[in-house]
Amino acid sequence: MSEALPVIAILGGTGDLGTGLARRWAQAGYQVIIGSRTADKAETAAADLRGIMNERGIEGVNVQAMENLAAAEAADICAMTVPFAHQQGTLELVKDALKGKILIDVTVPLVPPKVARVQLPEQGSAGQIAQNILGEEVNVVSAFQNVAAHHLQEGQGLNCDVIVCGDKKAARAAVISLVEAAGMRGFHGGSIANSAATEALTSVLIFINKQYGCHAGISITGLED
Repeated sequence: MSEALPVIAILGGTGDLGTGLARRWAQAGYQVIIGSRTADKAETAAADLRGIMNERGIEGVNVQAMENLAAAEAADICAMTVPFAHQQGTLELVKDALKGKILIDVTVPLVPPKVARVQLPEQGSAGQIAQNILGEEVNVVSAFQNVAAHHLQEGQGLNCDVIVCGDKKAARAAVISLVEAAGMRGFHGGSIANSAATEALTSVLIFINKQYGCHAGISITGLED
């Protein structure tokens, strides 16, 4: 008998990035919970996503909606796709519910209006902030910062790689499996301290997108297939 897939909650998952990840994981057979600060907003996002997938002929998906705390409690693995300004408040709300679990932190420390300029926090990175707040009982893994939400919403595969950073190799490996389930390649990127590089690269990609009118990502080269 095959091992059951983990339940995934996406905290603050009502935006394009969160619903894009939800669509791809649900399509891959995972039970997905879209979390939000308000249940109504989460349910609207989940209903819209189910409708889109039905229109595309994708049946049998399991997408639910809950407030963030309930979503964190119900999930085996959580991802967080909130703006940097809401990161600390969200983490403090769900801290106890995340004990013993993996948190995929997709937060990027963008500081409007100059989001195309690298402005890392004093702690080094958003990923490091998350690990500091949650402590050793939670495996924080930083990933998906360099993937355009626009492409996640598309139906086809993605020509984009994902660098995965976290202090525990097993936790990184679990997240790499989710990267692959979402149609991309994932690569071990070292400790959570290294998430500073991937977070900073997001501002560079935003600049490139504005300069060339595109939705750029990254690709790791020099590896054998």
